Amino acid sequence: MGVPGPTELIILLVIILLLFGAKRIPELAKGLGTGMREFRKGSSGDYDEVEEDKKKEEELDAGEPGKDRMEKDATAEADREEQKQS
Repeated sequence: MGVPGPTELIILLVIILLLFGAKRIPELAKGLGTGMREFRKGSSGDYDEVEEDKKKEEELDAGEPGKDRMEKDATAEADREEQKQS
């Protein structure tokens, strides 16, 4: 069993086109690319987004006390939970 030849690839592409349709294929490819990018970030230990979020929260908290701060804390907590799940 080796590398598929051009005929097999064409047959495979035609089957995929029939199953998903021409409009759906770019959406699937985009989702696959996004998933691969997120996986690479997670596996390489790239935590830049988390650090940026913390900095934004600190900047917002410094300027607005009271009710707005509680709402932001709840939003920040929800964002952290979402990141843990992904």
